Amino acid sequence: MEKKIIQTNEAPAPIGPYNQAVAAGGFLFISGQICINPATGELNNADLQTETVQVMKNLTAVLQEAGMSFSNVVKTTIFLSDMSLFAEVNEIYGKYFDGGFPARETVAVKGLPKNVNVEISMIAAG
Repeated sequence: MEKKIIQTNEAPAPIGPYNQAVAAGGFLFISGQICINPATGELNNADLQTETVQVMKNLTAVLQEAGMSFSNVVKTTIFLSDMSLFAEVNEIYGKYFDGGFPARETVAVKGLPKNVNVEISMIAAG
């Protein structure tokens, strides 16, 4: 199976040995995105809303680079630093989809990269 690496300057560069996304077998596998502003390389986390919007902007950029949109997303995973953040993150996340929501799980974890509160990964189908 052939795979294609997806890379855009409109989303943060990877901070480890991985890619922003990989397309393979008609699917796009997007690595977890956090609230790094790609223009500055700094965290954009003044509050939870700002942080979540930046994560969604980063995901948007990767999807667009692959010629896709949120309508192509079939699966997401949301990682939270605390499940008490669920309602606020869920409200913002939901605004990026026009119905036909993807399958999803949301989990609280002990820690996330750079001590952020939200990380989201996605699988899209083209």
